[in-house]
Amino acid sequence: MKEKLHPAYQKARIVCVCGAQFEVGSTKKEMRVDICSKCHPFYTGMQRTVETRGRADKFRRKYGLGK
Repeated sequence: MKEKLHPAYQKARIVCVCGAQFEVGSTKKEMRVDICSKCHPFYTGMQRTVETRGRADKFRRKYGLGK
């Protein structure tokens, strides 16, 4: 097998714009991300819910489609 074919795998520091830092394995030493599990709405519980009840009925009324 050829030597030095693959890049070096090392510990990397991930830095989010919210200030959170994580340590993972990567071929890069440091990465900056815009969003992480500490600030993403899905993980923080601040996720918006969309009201979908009555959407089909509203569509049918708007375009005159009956059941």
